[in-house]
Amino acid sequence: MQSFQPPHRILMGPGPSDVSPRVLAALARPTIGHLDPAFQDLMEEIKAALQRLFNAPDHACVPLPAPGTAGMEAAMMNLLEPGDRCVVAVNGAFGGRMADMAGRAGATVVTVDHDWGQAVDVARCEAALAEAPTKVLAFVHAETSTGAKSDAASLCGIARKHGALSVVDCVTSLGGIVVDVAGWDADVVYSGTQKCLSAPPGLSPIALSKRAQAAISGRKEKVRNWLLDFNLLMSYWGGPDGSGGGGRTYHHTAPINALYGLHESLVAIFEEGQQAAIVRHARMHEALVAGIEAAGLSMLVAAKDRLPQLNTVIVPDGIDEAAVRAHALKAWDLEIGAGIGALKGRVWRIGLMGASATPWHVRLCLTALCEALAAQGLAVDAKAALAAADKQLGKAGPA
Repeated sequence: MQSFQPPHRILMGPGPSDVSPRVLAALARPTIGHLDPAFQDLMEEIKAALQRLFNAPDHACVPLPAPGTAGMEAAMMNLLEPGDRCVVAVNGAFGGRMADMAGRAGATVVTVDHDWGQAVDVARCEAALAEAPTKVLAFVHAETSTGAKSDAASLCGIARKHGALSVVDCVTSLGGIVVDVAGWDADVVYSGTQKCLSAPPGLSPIALSKRAQAAISGRKEKVRNWLLDFNLLMSYWGGPDGSGGGGRTYHHTAPINALYGLHESLVAIFEEGQQAAIVRHARMHEALVAGIEAAGLSMLVAAKDRLPQLNTVIVPDGIDEAAVRAHALKAWDLEIGAGIGALKGRVWRIGLMGASATPWHVRLCLTALCEALAAQGLAVDAKAALAAADKQLGKAGPA
């Protein structure tokens, strides 16, 4: 065997995003023990920073030792027991995955199905909640498979109205658009590190309300997932005195260096300013869409429901979408994403996330995309696309 040397890629797919040099440098710092006093201090800093990032001062916030999907599984397995009713809004692949996990927890699952690319319909979800007592309403705030954003505040509000706990997937939204856990009065909100936080994949920040914690501690049977059992997990993450007051207890060997990377990414987003980061993502989205439309292409999601950090572009008739992606990768070292599920072969998913949300990334993507389309004989005006993007960027001042 020889050491692996990865190619240098520009990551503009649905995730991971480009990781900044400062985060990569943090990952290479010396490993210390997961019960080392210095590491325990770092744990407390991360918990406080996640409360700030989520705006969840009264929630328990910890990073789970696995990717964003672990946050979804932790939410479903901790809250749901056999026989509980769970309403899941499905408007893309990840809403469908939520429903699958709820079923594996033994719940009676009711799905509210939508066409892919639509935002979740609040009225239809409320009608489903009104049919019978419900333990959980689950939905995706930022659906990565489609690029659609849903109204988290209203959905959490109807959950509260009908006595249900809310579970919100913010894997793609955290750090890119407003995530306001306290304002939404949400119960369980989870995310991932590899999207708008621009850290490597492998950790899932999660926030749990006091209501959610009470529901977990009051379960009739054990959580069906040992590693992600919140009652056990908090014996380690609960605090310097542990959840039971007897000191921090070994639960698992924490991914020390990955947590260095998350910590550094949190330092970076607070240095920029959370609102400034949200504005940056919005500006890059507006520039990209202007360029896409000037090139004669169309977006899948209605403008009012679009995510700035995940842009879904419709593949023109007669175009080999996989060949476009292959051209961008070979000629430009640029990764853009394919459609999945119901959108397979029909769209490209272009990420403007974290360190990948810059004017340089927007211009590179438009250049590569226009070149790849022209190679298949589609008449596209790359100069017009770039001019439209630059004009949009200029409206908001220098980037």
